[in-house]
Amino acid sequence: MNKSELTELLSNRAKMSKADATRAVDALFNPTGGLIADALKKGDKVSIGGFGTFEARVRKPRTGRNPRTGSELMIGGGMRPTFRPSPSIALRQRVVKDPVTPGMISPDRARRAVLKLRESGPHS
Repeated sequence: MNKSELTELLSNRAKMSKADATRAVDALFNPTGGLIADALKKGDKVSIGGFGTFEARVRKPRTGRNPRTGSELMIGGGMRPTFRPSPSIALRQRVVKDPVTPGMISPDRARRAVLKLRESGPHS
């Protein structure tokens, strides 16, 4: 889904004009003045319950290689934005294979399987 599809779906679902939906999406996600980007620049976390958490993480400088010449070069560190989905979103996106019948299983069955694994304790 791209930005125009998102604004169209938002305008339909919230019964607002496309212009208002575009302004709402820009207010949240615009990289230069959006609410999420501004919070990350200040070093704050943005947690949206049931969806996930946006945060800026420190990335250390590291040594890389120029693929053309093979020579080493330093890649600078800095702050990098990251997104960690909530467990409910992550579980819905996970493809869990059923050992008996090939293919995906339902999200409810996958959730029960994950909970059962967590209850059984750490594995060696």
